[in-house]
Amino acid sequence: MCRWAAYIGAPIYLEDIVSRPQHSLIHQSHCATECRTTINADGFGIAWYGEREEPGLYRDVMPAWSDPNLRSLVATVKSGLFLAHVRASTGTATSRNNCHPFTWGRWSFMHNGQVGGYDHFRRYADMLIPDALYPYRKGATDSEALFLAAIAEGLDNDPRGAMERAAAAFIRLARDKGEAPHLRLTVAMSDGTRLYAMRYATDDLAPSLYHRWSQTRQGRAVVSEPLETSEGDWLEIPPNSFCTFEGDSVRVEDFLPCRLAAAA
Repeated sequence: MCRWAAYIGAPIYLEDIVSRPQHSLIHQSHCATECRTTINADGFGIAWYGEREEPGLYRDVMPAWSDPNLRSLVATVKSGLFLAHVRASTGTATSRNNCHPFTWGRWSFMHNGQVGGYDHFRRYADMLIPDALYPYRKGATDSEALFLAAIAEGLDNDPRGAMERAAAAFIRLARDKGEAPHLRLTVAMSDGTRLYAMRYATDDLAPSLYHRWSQTRQGRAVVSEPLETSEGDWLEIPPNSFCTFEGDSVRVEDFLPCRLAAAA
């Protein structure tokens, strides 16, 4: 499984999340502690928002710990809203197009988890993406397909509902043509104004997810794993949750795509 970190708040250097903390995202790329694999070396990526509506995007296939360009970038770029991801592939090739985050217009999206038996129904998953969006299907991952399916379900106007409907469609495909676990996920996504995060699994093994407001940074980090072992005030996001972060506020709602999948 992958590891990721996102931030919303006062502008900070990206390195304050990505590389400087004791258990930074780069440290997690080779020393993760809360997932099945400690090594996440199948590429990395960062999407960040600045003065323009659409995010900047930098992705590469190198392990995050070995790319000097990444360290230079995060040491010099400031942003008040960004997403960063280190990848451990669950089967698809290590390529730039398969690295997270994915972007579409003002939206950015990244995922950690798995869809059971995805190789058995990739063609059916692609059929969830309408023709108008299919040119944006650059890679081969379940994550990118889920993102584009959510856009088709109305992500712009109804982020939680669109993600529930898209996730339910993947659960149905995994149930009918794949294998268990049908879906495990943590997702972070943003429209450039708000940061959204969700944690869910069809079994009892939802990937880890935490958040914390920092008075020093005047911002909130949302992470797969806490960034500092000395900070004891990280809050675990419960399974079946959809969180909206805006300013210093947090709204937590139910996220239950299983209800839609069962009704189909």
